Amino acid sequence: MLGGIGPNELLLILVIVFILFGASKLPELARSLGRAKAEFKKAEREAELELIEFERQIREGKYKREELEKMAKDLGVESEGKSDEELARDIRSVIREKSEP
Repeated sequence: MLGGIGPNELLLILVIVFILFGASKLPELARSLGRAKAEFKKAEREAELELIEFERQIREGKYKREELEKMAKDLGVESEGKSDEELARDIRSVIREKSEP
């Protein structure tokens, strides 16, 4: 089942699409949807790689306290009274939450 869509609902959607777009436009529509899905997956992979790189740089200590505090402020994370490790952990957590669909 696709997120609450059962086979009957899916069939109804396909019939409506067929009626709206006609048989000649269906292949073009399918290609467009395929390209959009591929672009979304590509962007998702790139975002995950950037997050992994960010986490690696934090672990290696490449970010100074001021940079961490600026990132925290931009993301709405409270930095008062936290160590660099705690702040980096909270920043990673917020970034992961925002990157999840």
